[in-house]
Amino acid sequence: MSLAKIYITLKKTVLDPQGVTVKKALESLGYQGIEDVRVGKYLEIKATGLNTQTIEQMCDRLLANPVIEDYRFEIEEVK
Repeated sequence: MSLAKIYITLKKTVLDPQGVTVKKALESLGYQGIEDVRVGKYLEIKATGLNTQTIEQMCDRLLANPVIEDYRFEIEEVK
């Protein structure tokens, strides 16, 4: 059994309105020095037979929008 941890974020060149809102909110709470906030998605998929190619296909076909989003992932064996 494998566990894939997938992190999806907007590409750096794409405006992240949620990130901007969170940054402003944190600053209004007194947290200073925040240069940037990017908001994204985190998914965990537990299944048998997961490998790099399978996860890339899942991300490219459904989980991420490759036009505006980047993704990275890690796969670990679990019991």
